[in-house]
Amino acid sequence: MEQKPAPRTPTQNDRDTRLKAALKANLARRKAQARARSDVAEQDTVRGDAAGADPDESKKG
Repeated sequence: MEQKPAPRTPTQNDRDTRLKAALKANLARRKAQARARSDVAEQDTVRGDAAGADPDESKKG
């Protein structure tokens, strides 16, 4: 015979709700951090900093 899972208590439902909200907030924060990192990396690439190029060296001649 199959046993049915015990019905969820209000306490467990509250916990699940809190965990779901915390997970959603954590995911949103991580996405924002990833976007910020990619923006900084993109700006460095545009300026040439990512390749280690020093713009002043080309002027020294």
